Amino acid sequence: MRILPVVALLLLPAALRADDDPAAGLAEDLKKLLDVFTILDQQAADPVSPDQALYQGAIPGMLRTLDPHSIFFDPDQFLQLQQMQRSESKGFGTIVSINPGQVTILQTMEGSPSAKSGLSAGDEILAINNIPLGRLVPEQLVQLLSQARQQAAVLDVHKPGNVRTFRLTLSPELIDAPSVDRAFEIEPGIGYLRIKSFEEPTGKLVKATIEKLGGEALKGLVIDMRANPGGAVQAAVEVASLFLQPGQVVFTVRGRTEQKQEALVPALAKPYSFPVAVLMDGMSASAAEILAGALQDHDRAAILGEPSYGKGIVQNVFPLSGNTGLALTIAFYYTPSGRSLQKPLESGSLNVAAKATPGIFHTDAGREVRGGGGIQPDIGIQLPEVSRLMYVLEISGALTKFAGEYVQAHDIRDDFDVTPSLLDELKVYLSERKIQPGVAEWLRDRDLIRSKLKQEIVNPKFGVERGDQIEMQRDPLVRRAVQSLSVPLR
Repeated sequence: MRILPVVALLLLPAALRADDDPAAGLAEDLKKLLDVFTILDQQAADPVSPDQALYQGAIPGMLRTLDPHSIFFDPDQFLQLQQMQRSESKGFGTIVSINPGQVTILQTMEGSPSAKSGLSAGDEILAINNIPLGRLVPEQLVQLLSQARQQAAVLDVHKPGNVRTFRLTLSPELIDAPSVDRAFEIEPGIGYLRIKSFEEPTGKLVKATIEKLGGEALKGLVIDMRANPGGAVQAAVEVASLFLQPGQVVFTVRGRTEQKQEALVPALAKPYSFPVAVLMDGMSASAAEILAGALQDHDRAAILGEPSYGKGIVQNVFPLSGNTGLALTIAFYYTPSGRSLQKPLESGSLNVAAKATPGIFHTDAGREVRGGGGIQPDIGIQLPEVSRLMYVLEISGALTKFAGEYVQAHDIRDDFDVTPSLLDELKVYLSERKIQPGVAEWLRDRDLIRSKLKQEIVNPKFGVERGDQIEMQRDPLVRRAVQSLSVPLR
């Protein structure tokens, strides 16, 4: 009987203990589970895989009664988790532009599989593993690219100026992708940096980046945490310590079995004093929310954008036998003012715990901040709707294609800018492709088109960081954040 030892190994030791242990009452229920497995193994029409029955059935089913964040990891998933915790990620080392039916390479990382294979900016990927990309929508392209990074992939590629396509095979390798991936001066004396996740080195990276931007001499700093899913909480504490005073609370932890704990700014911290603005959106979560909540509650930064995701749980990862593991929610994070970061859910234990702290809370200076899950921005921004012309340009990929052809035919200098004559060339190009905006449409979006075209031309020539700088200078949320740096919090 091959299934019984597996079940007994995973489940019975946790239940069959001393008579006075409450868990001992589970023994009878666990026997029922074993009886079901026995009948399945002996009588089911199709053979039953013990791993599938346990890893995909019984154990996940048990965890679903708790909350959506408590997860069982089978051996492959547990290995991936360990790699993520070590900040290991595999890929081909390319940054791409994705339009409907089109994937164009913008940049290859030095020494990466893509660079070694001869791929370069401007190359277009036509097919991956014999799957043509021409008819796929962006969501399908993203999914296919993500799957391709997991193992060797066969690419059909077209290089600009070549009639023939060529085929190559890429094998993914470990890619060093820093958690602080963008930093530049957005205006004279005003720094901008983007934290895309929180990993062990993030605190030191933020410190080093600020020093490169000017350190204490900065007039202000915009920290972009949009789409930041979180990560290492200690890294968020280290970043908070760059701005908060020694001894101030960064967050507290409370749970059913956990004693209340406080994370404090170290006594030897030497924080910066320049004004700070933080950008958030609905995908900013976990450690990103911890940092934003601490800066908000201590009146250290203005939070701009959208309400954050609302994930404020403390999890422990328990290694189990058979190279498996269990991530279990054991407590909740709270901001210094007492707000729960965890957003209430429709069902599960998180619903009761998070609902304990709705309503109005107060910052150190007495400003009102709202609880109930996530971080509510001090300044909410309603982004402008995309015009019909910009939608057509985006969905057709016309700007990207025009820019690619232009880069191939011209020598792009460091001081390149989009001239009126180049915009006229673009209008002719668009007209040949049946994109013929009216005069009013063109005049309304001309400045935005000029900026986007400049970014598309700069990307393959000078790298996406230079292109991102152009984008951030026109980003309405970044512009509003720069304005907020000169206005006291109220």
